[in-house]
Amino acid sequence: MTVVQSASLTGADARAADRVGALLPTSGRLGVAFSGGVDSSVLLALAVRALGGDRVVAVLGVSPSLAADERAAAHRVAAHIGAEVVEVRTHEGELPAYRANGPDRCFHCKNELFTRISDEVAAAHGLTAVAYGENADDVRRPDRPGSRAAVRHGVLRPLADAGLDKEAVRSVARALRLPCADKPAAPCLASRVPHHEEVSPGKLGQIEQAEQALRRLGFGDCRVRHHGDVARIELPVADIARAAGPLREELLAAVREAGFRMVAVDLAGIQSGAFTLPLVEVSHG
Repeated sequence: MTVVQSASLTGADARAADRVGALLPTSGRLGVAFSGGVDSSVLLALAVRALGGDRVVAVLGVSPSLAADERAAAHRVAAHIGAEVVEVRTHEGELPAYRANGPDRCFHCKNELFTRISDEVAAAHGLTAVAYGENADDVRRPDRPGSRAAVRHGVLRPLADAGLDKEAVRSVARALRLPCADKPAAPCLASRVPHHEEVSPGKLGQIEQAEQALRRLGFGDCRVRHHGDVARIELPVADIARAAGPLREELLAAVREAGFRMVAVDLAGIQSGAFTLPLVEVSHG
């Protein structure tokens, strides 16, 4: 029995786990589209608790848009949960619509992932269903085109259908003592490139190197937005003074080493959906 299977849940956490468990397939093997983030980790953990580790497979999509640090962390979380990890190489970077980087970029990425799972993973690992970690808050956001790909491929969304919002998911993660319970959101590297500017491996590599450097300097939650020669750094507001003060020279040198000529710290702080929301809100207006 794994640590996650033996953990005791009470109150609202137990009720949430029961609701999710009731939505999982009663037979066969379940593939969980897994990133190591809180949502997919909670889904994976609850699936292992409800179905057993032998009936659950974590499927990790690997491409240049996944940072090496995130890949390694995902494996650590899955090992803690006691789930098998299957890596699948995705090729969204070869798709013109993905590289064009419109507001629907995430659709093309998720569609590629779910297609690869169907074509390469499902039969090889005996999967009879696939689920992903969309939560109830995500459903209400207009900047989540990846959900259309999930619908197209018949992918389950047990967290959302069970009514678990971000707060409930975090609560269950802490109750299960998942290593990622307090992990900041970590969207893919491509989300740092402004829409309608091409996504390329070179840009993704610059972003990854710069963000790794920021984490080494102690900035655990950060974004490096790619504006050509300019790196626009987003940090929690509480970290901005530290970045502009005692660590300024180290930060400047590290980000320039990643290939940027100019470095700016955004006074607005971390901004989820900063590139996508303005565009989709206009189209829905």
